[in-house]
Amino acid sequence: MSRPEVDAHLRVDQLTSDIRRQSLRGGAIAFGAQGLKFALQFGTVVVLARLLAPEAFGLIAMAAALNGVLDLVKEFGLSAATIQKSDITHSQVSALFWINAAIGVAIAILLLLGAPAIAEFYGQPELLAVTRWLALPFLLSGLTTQHWALLRRQMRFGAIALLETGTEILGFALVIGLALGGAGYWALIAQRMLGPALLLVGCWSLCGWRPGWPTRAPGLAALVGFGSAVTSCNLAVAFARSIDQILIGWLWGPAVLGLYERSVKLLLMPITNIAMPLYAVGMPMLSRLNDEPRRYRAAFIRLIEHLAMATMPAGALVVVASDWLVVTLFGDQWRAATPLVAFFGLAVSYQPVTMALGLVFMTQNRGRDLLHAALIDSVLAVILIVAGLPFGVVGVAGFYSVGGLVLRAPLYTWFATRHSGIVPRDVYQAVLPSAGAALIVAGVAWGVRHIPGIDTLVCAERLAIALVASGLGATVIYGALPRSRRALVTLAGIPRSLHAPRPSTRS
Repeated sequence: MSRPEVDAHLRVDQLTSDIRRQSLRGGAIAFGAQGLKFALQFGTVVVLARLLAPEAFGLIAMAAALNGVLDLVKEFGLSAATIQKSDITHSQVSALFWINAAIGVAIAILLLLGAPAIAEFYGQPELLAVTRWLALPFLLSGLTTQHWALLRRQMRFGAIALLETGTEILGFALVIGLALGGAGYWALIAQRMLGPALLLVGCWSLCGWRPGWPTRAPGLAALVGFGSAVTSCNLAVAFARSIDQILIGWLWGPAVLGLYERSVKLLLMPITNIAMPLYAVGMPMLSRLNDEPRRYRAAFIRLIEHLAMATMPAGALVVVASDWLVVTLFGDQWRAATPLVAFFGLAVSYQPVTMALGLVFMTQNRGRDLLHAALIDSVLAVILIVAGLPFGVVGVAGFYSVGGLVLRAPLYTWFATRHSGIVPRDVYQAVLPSAGAALIVAGVAWGVRHIPGIDTLVCAERLAIALVASGLGATVIYGALPRSRRALVTLAGIPRSLHAPRPSTRS
């Protein structure tokens, strides 16, 4: 590639002067695409719950628990390094590409060889073939990481949205078709293999950058050091998130794990769908503002305030109406998942905000602080999960969710904000109106449960009434509080900002 072509794929200086407009446009595209993606994923979860038995989901979850950890090793935090560094070079990105590719090959080989041990651990012979087939996507993903990072680095959210939604649509069609055809858990395996293949083709098609031959690039050690710190943090987080499913599958088998995994999928899936565009937009935006502390602080506070306004009331509604939600979406055969869904609804209310705090570490290049915070947070999570085991699968969900709110979230907030130009009070003031709205929503939903004659309606009708009433309650509280009212005005002004003339960059 010629020098101008390389620079076109790596330079970001043209984004800084118009960072707010770029971020708003990117946020609109990313969250719009993620809304469609979420609808497809949510539809897949609901439809598959009616086509497949809990044992099928539990079996895949046994293998996926380990794969989720290895997926972070495969990336090695090097996509974050590419996005965060303002003056990265072609030779550096090429070196990172070959590192990602080599790690992907190594992980695939590890899983192929380790499949018998995994099947033996769980006592499930079917896991031998499942684990080996799920090793293959690592070969493909290792070749995609840097192209995906370059698309995000340049805030090409339209291309990212096209890839994500297209992959989701084709995956939805494949898994539903195979499940209807009686493929059982193989339908879930096929879906997990299709996504990486499509992303590989799409990323190489939409990102014109091509790697050079492997060489030692100047400054590579610093990038790998940043990536290793991010990876160590992510590994600790992933282990804490996977240990519950590993222990549940080992102790109680695929049927119980299937109930637990679907409950997690139902409610923590929205968190993932919020986090992905949040990081896609927030990471490059805040990285470009890192040298302007006042703008950085204001942008971050706005981000978590808007995030809390959407998630906290929704989580409160799920807690109170969990039984109606489970029956409406999954059917009567899944009623045993009701207390699990209620506890994970509590997690929905606060986890997106704590996840957003991770952006502070990453955009300020505080890799060591991130690692320390993640290790402590992960140890607490594992302690809570183990403490809940004597009380069964519901105890695990309860200790994890309640302990996260009382212990983990405040501690992580303190870690993230120290030495950052942001103080914990900024975070608490930003989310306080949303916490109040969540309490109002919970009260309204509780009142709906006690309306005379409500039990004569089907669960879907009760849930619809609770949703409308709770939405009105949240709107009233947001309209009554000056801070939230200003936030709503800001959100309402986004479409106008998107169409504002682009500032001139000429001197």
